[in-house]
Amino acid sequence: MTAPKTTRAGRGVTLDAGALIGMERRKARAIHFLDLAEQGLVTLVAPAPVLTEWWRGPTEVRRRILQVVDVGSMTPAMHLAAGEAIAAVRGATAIDAMVMAFAATRGEPVLTSDVDDLERLRQAFPDVRVLGLSS
Repeated sequence: MTAPKTTRAGRGVTLDAGALIGMERRKARAIHFLDLAEQGLVTLVAPAPVLTEWWRGPTEVRRRILQVVDVGSMTPAMHLAAGEAIAAVRGATAIDAMVMAFAATRGEPVLTSDVDDLERLRQAFPDVRVLGLSS
């Protein structure tokens, strides 16, 4: 796992698997964030569990994404916060809760294609801003 990069803007965005899939499928907003990261204007970070959810083998597009997106390790405290969120938010999934805990700890927004589920998790992580791919 790599440490987060420091950017000129000092801005980071946490990605979920839907954001990575959006980059693969060339969704406009996802590509916009990828381009910003390539310019060093924003840091894109996917928590390590997101890679498992997204990865289905190497392609040229996935290689480009991994050259730009950092993979972040989760701390035990992040895992505990995610577990508590699963208990508090009916229907919450482990990966979504981990993404929100990761973003909350880092003070970052989350880019996702799954706005509704992550918005529900704001009950447990009220300070995390959820950015949709179609916004």
